[in-house]
Amino acid sequence: MAVWRAGAASSSLLSRLLRHSNVINVTAPTRTLSTDVAGSSNQLFHYDINSQYGRCMPLADMHIQAKIHSIEMNPGQGGKLVRAPGTFAKILKEPTASRCLVRLPSGVEKWIDAKCQATIGTVPSDGNKPKKLYKAGQNRWRGIRPTVRGVAMNPVDHPHGGGEGKSKSSGSHGKGSRTPWGKPTKGGYKTGPNKRRK
Repeated sequence: MAVWRAGAASSSLLSRLLRHSNVINVTAPTRTLSTDVAGSSNQLFHYDINSQYGRCMPLADMHIQAKIHSIEMNPGQGGKLVRAPGTFAKILKEPTASRCLVRLPSGVEKWIDAKCQATIGTVPSDGNKPKKLYKAGQNRWRGIRPTVRGVAMNPVDHPHGGGEGKSKSSGSHGKGSRTPWGKPTKGGYKTGPNKRRK
């Protein structure tokens, strides 16, 4: 009887061990499968250029429709184009070994050497707000002197000076806004042909 009980116990123990080994064998492929999925997702992340914000690389390594900024005009020159806050350029055609077609924020389409480098993403616009000055002395610390309006001056000092009340038309010129040296302030002198002015 004791021998039969020992045999039954050992067989049940053996069956449990076999069951455990089956579970391990079954679960092992799922683990390798999950690592494979993670590897493929990492590969996808590596090839997605738009997800790599802030990386600087040559235009030849980028793909079409990528948003870029701080673009060089000549290789090794440093970023010259698209540097204002919140701006970006777009690659319109797949870059070749020699050049790349880029649309600038102004709408101009420009061919640029593919060896030139650019940064992926848009220019950050945070932190570029003008600093509030709490007293006039803060401007003086920067070397900026007070600005006096031309209307408040005499005719000898400024074209806007003199006259009764606040009028820019008074003075020697009498023709709208002028600089202290008499040049038009709004657009300068008209230089185009007469046909365009009409």
